[in-house]
Amino acid sequence: MKRAIPVLVLSAVGLIPVWRYEPSLGTATEAATPASTPSASSSAASGSGSGSTVVKGSTVQTEKGPVQVEVTFEGSKITAVKMLQQPNHPQTTAAVPKLIAETLEAQSTDIDTVSGATITSDGYKESLQAAIDAKGA
Repeated sequence: MKRAIPVLVLSAVGLIPVWRYEPSLGTATEAATPASTPSASSSAASGSGSGSTVVKGSTVQTEKGPVQVEVTFEGSKITAVKMLQQPNHPQTTAAVPKLIAETLEAQSTDIDTVSGATITSDGYKESLQAAIDAKGA
């Protein structure tokens, strides 16, 4: 019984920081910007050449937030993809470079879903397909 009171007090004191913990939203926002910056610079670089076409995909509303891509084409080849809108979520931030790299390699929406970012991956593919369809029209 003599140890029970200090154990309960210390347990309560130790749990207070856990209850008060809030993930920082500012870090995810800052990390989201660099993820799309390389695509933006390659989009600008390829946009200066002749024959470049930039097409925006549709905005897809997901459970995590809106997803929209902008695709740069050189003829029929996808040369750059930029995320115009994406959910403010750490898993999304990590998934975007993978999705873009796979798109540039596959040259289509036939890419793998990123584990942990399934909702964003599905929204990305839908917006990407809309941009590809708009280019073909």
